[in-house]
Amino acid sequence: MIPEQYVWLVWSSAFLIPWGIFYVALPKFRRAMLWSSLFTTPFGLTEPLFVPEYWNPPSLFDLAQKTGFDIESLIFCFGIGGIGSVLYNVLAHRSLKSVPTTEKSLPLHRHHFKALASPFVAFPMFYFFPWNPIYPSIIAMFVGAIANILCRPDLKTKTWWGGLLFLAYYSVFLAGLEWTAPGYISKVWNLSELSGLVLFRVPVEELLFAIGFGMYWSGVYEHFTWKKTTPG
Repeated sequence: MIPEQYVWLVWSSAFLIPWGIFYVALPKFRRAMLWSSLFTTPFGLTEPLFVPEYWNPPSLFDLAQKTGFDIESLIFCFGIGGIGSVLYNVLAHRSLKSVPTTEKSLPLHRHHFKALASPFVAFPMFYFFPWNPIYPSIIAMFVGAIANILCRPDLKTKTWWGGLLFLAYYSVFLAGLEWTAPGYISKVWNLSELSGLVLFRVPVEELLFAIGFGMYWSGVYEHFTWKKTTPG
């Protein structure tokens, strides 16, 4: 059994294994994966917003408990970013190509950057409500996903499937966490401050996070780089 002090490190690092496999095996997605992971990594610095309100994981050098920050969160955010951006494309056998210049001038694209920024606007709007900080995070990601679809209807299928696929992917890691460290979730997640809804020993909030992240993040690379998915 893994010592409790290192469970968060081992679990976050486990996300790097499929990341590395995808990166080596799928050269055409390397740029998207690396770009996406480097973009998501800084979000690990938001950990003080969630510790200890949402969870309180033992971490290397007790950093989470002492400062709210930890190294594991940066590893975790790097690992999920790259996979979240390409998982649908890989499984659905899609490729990326540039959006034609004529399409870039369509009226919908006037709201291009508003759509991308919507989660960052929504989060502080909901953060100061008297509830756990995980809820404004979930809402912000769903707001971003809907805004992306409204601005880029061509990404609708990828957005919905991206959420479901990432949920399935993330659930495997949650199951692995509970299997290798029985009772860890009930000890570390602040369940008394959440809804109390649990599915297979996992708080429903964690599953909603996975869906929201998968939906929003699956289309962000295409948005920023003016790409679209095509068969092949």
